[in-house]
This record gives sequence, structure tokens and C-alpha cells, in this order.
Amino acid sequence: MEEKIWKDHYVLLNKDEENELDEFQKYTRKKVTWIDLSTLTLPAGSNSEYPLVADRDSVINRAIMKPQLKMRCIQVQKIRYIWDFSVKEFKKVGSLEDSNTCHSIHHKFGAGLTGEERKIRQLVCGPNAIEVEIRPIWKLLFKEVSLASSPLKRGVKNPLISQGNSVSLILAQSLTCNVLLSLSIGVSTLQSLSHQQQSTKLHDLVEEHNKVQVTVCTKNEGFKELESHYLVPGDVFLLDEKKLSLPCDAVLIDGSCIVNEGMLTGESIPVMKTLLPFTESPEPWKTHSMEDYRRHVLFCGTEVIQAKSSGRGPARAVVLQTGFNTAKGDLVRSILYPRPLNFQLYRDAFKFIVGLSAIGVLGLIYTVCVFTYHKKPVADVVAMALLLLTAAVPPAIPAALTTGTVYAQRRLKKKKIFCITPQRINICGQINLVCFDKTGTLTEDGLDLWGILPSEGSRFQKIHKFPSSTPLPWGPVCGAMASCHSLVVLDKKIQGDPLDLKMFEGTHWEIEESSTARDRAGATDACIVRPGPNASSAPVEGIAILHQFPFSSGLQRMSVVSQKIGEEHYDLYMKGAPETVSSFCRQETVPSDFLEELKTYTSQGFRVIALAHKVLSLPEDVDVSDLEREEAESGLEFLGLLVMENRLKPETKPVLRELAAARIRSIMVTGDNLQTAVTVARNADMIHETSKVIIIEASEPEGSTPASIAWRLAEGSKESAAAPTEVCANAQEKIILGEERPSYHFAMNGKSYQVLVKHFYSLLPKILLNATVFARMSPGQKSSLVEELQKLE
Repeated sequence: MEEKIWKDHYVLLNKDEENELDEFQKYTRKKVTWIDLSTLTLPAGSNSEYPLVADRDSVINRAIMKPQLKMRCIQVQKIRYIWDFSVKEFKKVGSLEDSNTCHSIHHKFGAGLTGEERKIRQLVCGPNAIEVEIRPIWKLLFKEVSLASSPLKRGVKNPLISQGNSVSLILAQSLTCNVLLSLSIGVSTLQSLSHQQQSTKLHDLVEEHNKVQVTVCTKNEGFKELESHYLVPGDVFLLDEKKLSLPCDAVLIDGSCIVNEGMLTGESIPVMKTLLPFTESPEPWKTHSMEDYRRHVLFCGTEVIQAKSSGRGPARAVVLQTGFNTAKGDLVRSILYPRPLNFQLYRDAFKFIVGLSAIGVLGLIYTVCVFTYHKKPVADVVAMALLLLTAAVPPAIPAALTTGTVYAQRRLKKKKIFCITPQRINICGQINLVCFDKTGTLTEDGLDLWGILPSEGSRFQKIHKFPSSTPLPWGPVCGAMASCHSLVVLDKKIQGDPLDLKMFEGTHWEIEESSTARDRAGATDACIVRPGPNASSAPVEGIAILHQFPFSSGLQRMSVVSQKIGEEHYDLYMKGAPETVSSFCRQETVPSDFLEELKTYTSQGFRVIALAHKVLSLPEDVDVSDLEREEAESGLEFLGLLVMENRLKPETKPVLRELAAARIRSIMVTGDNLQTAVTVARNADMIHETSKVIIIEASEPEGSTPASIAWRLAEGSKESAAAPTEVCANAQEKIILGEERPSYHFAMNGKSYQVLVKHFYSLLPKILLNATVFARMSPGQKSSLVEELQKLE
């Protein structure tokens, strides 16, 4: 039995099912195999309506064919699919259902799986391993030769082999082409060796995570040591105090841990992971946590640096995904099966080859007619006709192109630029736009603390600049700077986000390496900070940071619940984007000139962070880790603005000028403040000093008021532009802004971009042609923007 598969998007189709295909129009066929569960010891009642596995929502229960106890299975690009009888299509296995709520994950899987269910899941989901095959050279050479059978499809990306027939025919005519043949074979061998080296490196990279010893908790056998190869979705494993390279994706259900996610993100900044809340919300767990769900997830390939137990026992995690379904597996699959390229360059090259082939066919017809007319031998007619057909493209050209690609790849490697898909090198000359992040890319990695603008009595006070001969005086602002962070002490060194580190250093306080604090619920692990010898005198011995609400780009804020040592009450400190933090504060505590002061610093390119505080009134028996974030983060008192200096890198301006000279456009996409981003873009010469910057402010519909776009000139732009206009979603109004080649740049934040995509999609391409700055963009919005820019011709 065979099924059709939409290869590029991994959508599986039945034989007779119709579906819209993308421009590649590719189908493939996969043989359906059977998984037989009848040989296993199954739970009592599995031959009737009783579910096969405890999770009733699992696709495994919907895929079993009873009473035979078999299920249909196919494998596509390392991912296993089984046939779901309820919806009549193949569904992916190897991960827990996304429909699980926070409560159901704790309730269904918190105690582990039974031995019988583990065996069922092992057979259905397959091993928890990311295996990369290293093919021998002869197989790779055979694959190259086999591609010659489809020269029109393959000729654009690998034109060397498509000329094999031409070389053979020339040799048959006794022409001296030994050098050409040697060159063709040599280049093909070189390419095969390069592929094998890449496969070997990838194999060595992933192999170390396939055999990790873990302690698994099962319902009927208790704790036992297992090799990670045998882990299945739903397993519960312990995180002890030792370092651990995670062999799967898992969600933390107890305790907390610090993880190095450098393997996935490229940034070796320790990340704090917190347990999945016990809330009984009916929403799926990812939806409940919104964009912040990643703070509960431990990703395969990352390293647990430190695990902390809770009062309920050691840190524990439930396996979410195994094998190639994990984040690391997805990364490896993207290397093994890169998405087919379909750039304009390839489309034009394909048309060119079709044109040459047409000329070759005409030559074949002409040769047959002429040689037949002169009554030449049949062998000569066939040889010369095929020679003209295949010689439309000289055989030396593809060999030279392939040699050039291999040589270019080696030159890039010397400059520490690794290309996993050599075919992409050919299209690098077609790049016409580059997107840059701001912090750490255009500007220096680190931040310098420039000053703190405190607020008291709804008025801004005198700014305290750094460095200063006098330490920051004790008060709520100092308490916020000393405690509202996610810093940790590892190997006797404070590590964490550079912004947090600079902010904390400005207080001259110190962090204890490991501490235990006692709150009303009992002893708990906590981070304790104390005044250092150079800090200003404070009436407190120290502050215990009991709980964190971590920072996320979607929420644009973080908070901590802390307690002064020796005192009964709790404090909540918040820091984040000024616009966001001020919205959580009581309006009478926010200075009336808040926006003016904010613009004063952002227009100079400073990065500005707002601080806020409130005293928490909690019942005696409450556990601070069970606090709801929305309830705790309300009614705060505004404390002031933290001003950070972020200098441009020395190489930023020369690189941007070089790109501009090559007519390659530069765009900034950042999560920072819009005014700061515009200023940095001007300072980096991304926006010329004489150019206008038009801020786009789009609003969602409210009641009977439709969605709208407002246009205004940014501060510092010349007032010669047209007056600000507003475009509504129901209006047929065109945007015309002056010249044929306008000297203006659009700038907008993530919220406005989202409104444009949703309500003004027809205007989006016109706006993107002149948009240069995108600020307060979430990771999802950044991905969406890149996709929209790729659609522009």
C-alpha cells in the first residue's frame, strides 16, 4: 500500500485526495508498513474499548486496529507517522499531544508511565536517537551518476553530471577528451568527499546525546537507570545536581534549573527554567503560557548547568519529544533535507537550459534529415544526432562551475564561514537586502550603565550618573537594581544577561553562591544578595530572591518576588520596556512628563529600562511559587528609568557603507524601543542624515471604528513631507509620498506590523519597499517579516 506525500511541507495525502501544491509540484511515494503490538504484554482490557495508553487523547489510541492490534506506519524524512482512523490521515508520533493542559501533564504523567505503556510507546515512537548515516564514497558517487537521468530538473543545481552523455559521445568519436573526463571524475569525487566530511561532522555532533544515562521514574518499578536511547514521550526523569546534556525535549514539572542553550541559540548566557504551573486552566499548556512557554521547556542538546529541587522533591521533567521530533532533531533535519531553492536565478537558468535543449532538438532533426539524405550509415547518423543534441552546453562549463563552487566553499571556510548547502553560494550575488539585529550585531555586545533617573512623588528627581564617586543610595530603586535580575553564580563567577550584570554591578552588592531562605511556607532555595564593602549603607542585612517571573520578548518585562532578610512582608520588583512597565503602575505614581523624558534619552540612542515596585500582602500559608503572574503584577509604584549606553561597533559603519555601495539594502529588526532604533540607524548611516523618517502607527479595530494607519514624521526629520494622513481599512485611498525615488524611510513597531499584516496586507509590499526600522518585534514577527521581504521582487 502506498500513500502520496507533499514532500516540501510534510503534508501527507491519500491517493485520491486533491490538495493545493506549492510551486515545486513534488510528490513522492512511501511504502506503508505495519506495527504489530500483539506480541507485547498489553494493559488489561486493551482488546476492547479500553484505551491502549493512559493518555486518552493520544493518537496511538486512535491509530490501533482492533482486534488485530496493528497500526499503519510510514516514515518521511526521519519522522514517523501513523494512520489516525478518526480523521483518515497520517499523524506524527514521537511527541506528547499539544492539547494537554498544564493540569493534565502533571496529573497524567507526573508519576511516570507503567512498564507496559513504555514498551508500547517504544515500539510505536521508535528509539530516542538522532542518527546520521555516513555513506561510503562509492555510494555518493553512484548517487551523483544516478542524478544524470533528469538533466532538466537537476541541471541547474548540479549541471556537471547532466553532460555525461555528451562526454561519452565525444569519446566515441575518438576525440581527445581524456583531460575533460579526468576533470569531470575528479570534481565529482571532490564533491562526494566534501559531502562525506559534512556527514561525518554532523554525525559526531549528534552522537554524544544518543547515549546519556538518566534516572527514570515508573509507576510500578520506581526509579531506575536507563540509557536515553530508551526514553519515550511521557517518561519522567530526574535532574540531579550533576551537569547533564539533555537527550530529549522535556517540560519541567518540579524544581528549577539553569540551562546553557548556546547549542541552539548561539548565546552561552545561562537561562533559568521554571516548573510548569499547576493551574487547572482548560487551555492547552502552550496557549496558557503564551509566547513564554519556552521558560518551562528543556531542549534537546542543551546543557543543564545547575538543578534545584523544590520542597516536594528533586527536580523532575516529563519527556515531550524524542529523536528527530526534538528541537535539535529539527535542526539536523533542516541540514539533511534543506528546503528546495526556487530563486529567480534558478528559474531563469531553467528557462535557459530549456532553450538550449530546444536548439539541440532542432540540431538533431536537421542532422537526421541531412545524413539520411546523403545515405550515411545508421551508426553515424545516431552518433552525430545525439552529439548535437547533448552538446548544446559545452561539457567543460558545468565542470568549471562545480569546481568554482567547491573552491568558493573552501575560501569561505578559511574565513570561518561554513556553508552546509554549497548550491546557495551561486545565489549570493543575487542578495539585495540584509536584515540586522541591533544589540550585539550593530552595537557592542555589552551595555554600559550611564545613569538612573529616579522618580518620587510622581516627579523625576536628579539623575544619578555612573560611574560616580558616591555609591547609589539605599532605597526602592537600589533594591530593584540589586534583586530584579536572573543572575546566577557558577564556578564562583556571576553569569547572566549583560544588561542584568551591568545593572547589578552598579549597586556594588554581592550574590551568595548558594543559599537557603525561610519563608512562611518553610525552607526554600533562594538567591541572596547582600551589600558589598563599596555599597552605600543599607538598613537591611540582605535580600532573598524567592521567585522569578522570567523575561520574555512577548511580555517585554520580568519580575521577582523577594523578601528582606529578617522581615515578614514580601516585595515585588519589575523591570522592562518603559511603555510596558508604566502600564502596570498606578497612574498617579507615573510622572506627567514620563514620555518627554523617555524621548530625551531614546532620541540620543540610549537603551532605557523602567523599574517598578510594590509591597505584596500575602496570606500566611501561601507559597510564593504558586502566585499568578497577572495578579501579582498589578498596582505597582513607578520607580524610575535606568539609562544604558550601547555603542556602535567600530566595523558597523564600514560594513553598512560597503553594502550600500553594492546596492544592497540594510534593515534593522530589533526588540528595543522604536526611537532608540531610529537613532542608532541614523548614527550607523543606515538612514542618511538628510532623509525623512516616517513613523507608522497602526491600530486594531475597536467597536465600530475600523482598523487605521497614522503616519507622522519622526523627531529630527524635516517638516517638508506631506501632512500626516490616516488610512482606514474601509477606504479606497492611495498613499503617495512625493518623489519618484523617495528620500524617506518607514519605521514601525511590532504591534503596527501585526495590524498591517492582518488588516492592510495589500499595502504591506509597498511599505516594505521603503521600511528600514522595525522595533519591539517578537521572534514570531521577525520570522514573518523575513518571509514577507522574500516575496518582494
